[in-house]
Amino acid sequence: MRDVLFDLADRVANGETVGVGTVVATFSSAPRPAGAAMLVTRDGEAVGSVSGGCVEGAVYDLAQNTDEPVLQRYGVSDDDAFSVGLTCGGIIDIFVEKIDAESFPQLTEVVETVRAEEPVAVATVIEHPDGIGRRLVIWPDRRDGTLGSARIDDAVTDDARGMLASGRSGVLRYGPDGQRRGEGLSVFVNSFEPPPRMLVFGAIDFAAAMARLGAFLGYRVTVCDARPVFATKSRFPEADEVVVDWPHRYLEREAAKLDERTVIAVLTHDPKFDVPLLEVALRLKVGYIGAMGSRRTHDDRTRRLREAGVSESELARLASPIGLDLGARTPEETAVSIAAEIIALRWKGSGRRLVDLGEPIHH
Repeated sequence: MRDVLFDLADRVANGETVGVGTVVATFSSAPRPAGAAMLVTRDGEAVGSVSGGCVEGAVYDLAQNTDEPVLQRYGVSDDDAFSVGLTCGGIIDIFVEKIDAESFPQLTEVVETVRAEEPVAVATVIEHPDGIGRRLVIWPDRRDGTLGSARIDDAVTDDARGMLASGRSGVLRYGPDGQRRGEGLSVFVNSFEPPPRMLVFGAIDFAAAMARLGAFLGYRVTVCDARPVFATKSRFPEADEVVVDWPHRYLEREAAKLDERTVIAVLTHDPKFDVPLLEVALRLKVGYIGAMGSRRTHDDRTRRLREAGVSESELARLASPIGLDLGARTPEETAVSIAAEIIALRWKGSGRRLVDLGEPIHH
């Protein structure tokens, strides 16, 4: 939904009613995650994607031809699977609704929160005996709207804040009045957490390529270097910020703002920068720490880190030499190699060619 949220808000602000299809659940080899969304505008334009092309046509027709919200399942076992194009073997549940200023009065505030890079979750009833489509917007310290009763609102608020803290979107299930046990009520929680951080240390050409790719992957990218002549915005236009400071000092200041989604790429391969920086980085709860350099550089770096008191368990977190073996030569190819390693570790991929594997593509 983040991909189309601003477009949706602009259209609603101009008085338009917009059809929205949102992936709320996936099973097996579904190509798009929960939260992916597609808009169907008043003039017939489709914006965004819910399946990478598999069922967009069917969702488009449903969004145009229905005024009431509906939860629709698409799967390869359906009789019309091939007619809607879902031949990948997966199953997806898509919630289709019409959104306007009356049905989603909190939309502007949600957009303002997302623009400010602050967390917010939108909870929507997608299954209930008394009807679907009711909405509750949840911030860490308040909420607005209702899902039907105070008991439901309280239960969903507690659970949604837990999902928001970990950046997860998905379906919560309760009894009809929000009972912890039972069934009959399904609520989709769409979490809008701030974008993950990518910290790139070393203002070199490899860092410029890494900043471009990091921005493309949705990271908030910071490039940091102690040398002001190299750390300039003109050299790194894709970075969200360029910082002139000693890397370890900057990382110490930022430590409290980082989380387990944060990626740290150390591209300086200079021990006077690398060692104090990695001493700090390897003790933080971040998702990935990689350092560029040859195997000889790596051996020298780990020796220096051990002498500085870094433990073996902390050293085991270091991806060095950085990246996957793609045969990369150019800065752009090297950035792809690093990004491939980050993605593989995040989703527990093998890094092998899919043609050589027999298991499902999506774990």
